[in-house]
Amino acid sequence: MIDTHIHIDEEAYAADREEVIARQRKAGVEAMIVPGVNAQSIDGILDICHRHKGHCFPALGFHPQDVKEDWQEQWAIIEKAIREYRNELVAIGEIGLDYYWDTTFKEAQREVFQRQLDLAQELDLPIMIHNRDATEDTLKILKLQIADCRFAHPLRGVMHCFNGSKEVAKQILDMGLYLGIGGVLTFKNCKLFETLEVVPLDRIVLETDGPYLAPTPHRGERNESRLMIFVVQRLAEIYGTTPEEIIAQTTKNAKKLFFA
Repeated sequence: MIDTHIHIDEEAYAADREEVIARQRKAGVEAMIVPGVNAQSIDGILDICHRHKGHCFPALGFHPQDVKEDWQEQWAIIEKAIREYRNELVAIGEIGLDYYWDTTFKEAQREVFQRQLDLAQELDLPIMIHNRDATEDTLKILKLQIADCRFAHPLRGVMHCFNGSKEVAKQILDMGLYLGIGGVLTFKNCKLFETLEVVPLDRIVLETDGPYLAPTPHRGERNESRLMIFVVQRLAEIYGTTPEEIIAQTTKNAKKLFFA
């Protein structure tokens, strides 16, 4: 299994981070991708990934919830780091739009998102897209980006923590993007299984968003990559196949997107 999105650098793992990482290896987790969220997260992510080279892989980005008054200064630091560590990074992320908590900086969020999309295509890196209560704007910006002919490299990436409708899924797939599926799929009232009826298995990657969104029967606990097995089992039921096939295909998908 490959966990394409885990915040292993966060405080929730501080007390036993090394043990957690070792536990994932032992459980058969082949790789963990660690996304950035702001300028302050850069050093910690790079340190973890340097110490666990070949197992933990860095992404750097500017999360929409972290876009505040000082966004231009923050962005200057993040952009510099992305350019400096381009050859180590497997993605630019976590990026996107979030209108759930605060809409004060909506315009700034859109500007930061746009700059990161441009940079991703310039540097030929995939993106990890965060979208919460901002689907219309997110899709509009992505479609305009794909129609833009300025860049030699196509836009590619994943819609992180996807939990949308069939209609939204179709639009994302039509743009050539992947869907990140995690613990939400196992929640009691989740309707995502209906959406997956239109999603080919070769367009899905596994993720945790750890320490958040642990799957049932561990909901409410700190999430770990090894718990993706519960998502795998649910996917196997939905697609009428085996857990082994789900693991094989999603691993292949993740390698194609992030490591090719």
